[in-house]
Amino acid sequence: MLRLNEIQLPLDHPEDALQAAILARLGISAEEMLGYTIFRRSYDARKKTAVILTYSVDVDLKDESAILKRMKGDRSVMPTPDTNYHFVAQAPGQLKSRPVVIGTGPCGLFAGLILAQMGFNPIILERGKAVRERTKDTWGLWRKRELQPESNVQFGEGGAGTFSDGKLWTQIKDPKHYGRKVLTEFVKADAPDEIMYVSKPHIGTFRLVKMVEQMRASIEALGGEFRFQQKVEDIDIKWENDQGQVRAIVLASGETIVTDHVVLAIGHSARDTFQMLYDRGVYIEAKPFSLGFRIEHPQSLIDRCRFGPSAGNPILGAADYKLVHHSTNGRAVYSFCMCPGGTVVAATSEPGRVVTNGMSQYSRNERNANSGIVVGITPDDYPGHPLAGIAFQRQWESRAFELGGGTYDAPGQLVGDFIAGRPSTTLGSVIPSYKPGVHLGDLSTALPDYAIAAIREALPVFDKQIRGFAMNDAVLTGVETRTSSPVRIKRHDDNLQSLNTTGLFPAGEGAGYAGGIMSAAIDGIRVAEAVALSMLNKQ
Repeated sequence: MLRLNEIQLPLDHPEDALQAAILARLGISAEEMLGYTIFRRSYDARKKTAVILTYSVDVDLKDESAILKRMKGDRSVMPTPDTNYHFVAQAPGQLKSRPVVIGTGPCGLFAGLILAQMGFNPIILERGKAVRERTKDTWGLWRKRELQPESNVQFGEGGAGTFSDGKLWTQIKDPKHYGRKVLTEFVKADAPDEIMYVSKPHIGTFRLVKMVEQMRASIEALGGEFRFQQKVEDIDIKWENDQGQVRAIVLASGETIVTDHVVLAIGHSARDTFQMLYDRGVYIEAKPFSLGFRIEHPQSLIDRCRFGPSAGNPILGAADYKLVHHSTNGRAVYSFCMCPGGTVVAATSEPGRVVTNGMSQYSRNERNANSGIVVGITPDDYPGHPLAGIAFQRQWESRAFELGGGTYDAPGQLVGDFIAGRPSTTLGSVIPSYKPGVHLGDLSTALPDYAIAAIREALPVFDKQIRGFAMNDAVLTGVETRTSSPVRIKRHDDNLQSLNTTGLFPAGEGAGYAGGIMSAAIDGIRVAEAVALSMLNKQ
C-alpha cells in the first residue's frame, strides 16, 4: 500500500470528496484503486471561518510500483510503513520463575499484557481494588467525604488514568510504532475505532473502566495472574559491591513471592513505596514537576474562541487549548491535562490533604472546560533529599485541606478576585464542578509566593490568546500537585534495569519515565520486552 499525506478538505466536505482527492492527487482513475483506509485525520482551525481537515490515507492500488516511480519527487507519497507490533521473544516451555509487575495503571497493564502475549505468565499486583469496586470507593469521597487511602483516584485497577480525560496522544518519539500497538489493544478492549485515526483520540472514564476489565480478562486468558489489595511492603535485595540483585518481594499480608524480575509500575503517588525503595538502597533522585490550580470556564466560551462559527461541529467536538507563558520571575506557567466538557475531581490519596485533577467522559458534554494552570518547579525549590519533593507536595496539599475548611472541600477563588488580590465570597456565572464542594476564599497562600505571582501574571496573557480566559467569573480550585512524579528511579538506557539493582525495572510515571496514558503504556511495552530478553538470557 501507499501512504498519501496532506490531503486537505473543507470541514463539511461531502463523503465522496476524499476519494476524489486521492484520485486527483495520484492522477489515476477509480478503476486503478482497490481501496483506502484513513490513517490519520486532524484539523487546522487557525482560520475559524474556514476550518480545514487534513488526512493521511493508506491506498491499495493495482500498480503501486508504477505510481511510486512516477511520483518519486513527491514527499507526500511513500510506501506505507509497517506499524504492526513484532514480539522480541517467546517464553520457553519451562520458566524458572515468573516476572512480577507491581501496579495496574497503563504502564503495568501493558507490561503485563506483552509479557503474557509472549508466554511469560506474569503475576500482576495491585495495592488497590478491582476497577468496579474502586469506582464505588472513589465516589465515596466525592459524595460522602469518605476517603479510602488504598482505593481512590490514585490507587486501584487502571491507575490514575482511569479517572481522567482518557487522552491517547503523546509527543514522545515512537520509531517502533508502539503507540499503534497500544491503540490496537484498546480497540480490542472495546474502545471506539476512531481512536486509530483521529489526531487527538480520547476515551473518557466510563469507557476506560470497561476496557480495563477487558484487558485484565485477556491477560488472564493468556496465563497472567492478577492479585488485588496486595500491597508490596518490601523488596528482598542481595547486595554485593554496591550492586543489588532482586530476590523476592514481600507483601503486606506477609507472603513472599520469589522472583528476580520485577516491573516497578507504581505510579506517581506511591509515596510509601518510594520511601521503602530508598531505604533499601535503590538509587532514586529528585526531579522537576509542577504545581498549581485547576481553572474552569464555560465550555461554550472555549468552543467559540477556538472554532468560531464552526463551534459545535461533531467532527471537531469540544475544543481544547494549550497555553504557555514565561513569567518575569523566571517561572514557566502552562496549561496541563486540559479536559474539555469535563469536571474537576478530588484526587487525594492521603487523609487530611486536598488534591485536584481533571476528568472527562467520552461525550465531553459537561458544562465546563477545565485544565490545570501550573508552574514548573525544580529540586532547587525543595533541596536536601531525593524524596524532598514528596514533602513539598504534602505541605501544599495539607494547606489546601486547611483552606478548604478541613472537610475535603477544595479552596477556590474567582479569577477576577485572584488577579485583584481580594477574597471571593460568592460565585458568579461559572459553577465549579469539584465534589464534595468548593470553599471560596483567598488562594494567595495556597502555593509558594513565586507560583502565585507567576499565575497572576500569566492569566491576563492567556486572555489575549483565548478571549475571556481571565473572565471575572472563571473559577480557580486548589491545588494541583500530582502533575508528575517528584522522583526518578533511574535505569540503564540499554537493559532498562535500575542503575544499582539488577532485576528491578523502573517504569512509567512513578519512575519518572512517562507522563500520561499513552507514554506510560508505551514504556510498559518497552520494559516488558527488556524483561523478556533478560529472562531468556538467564534460562
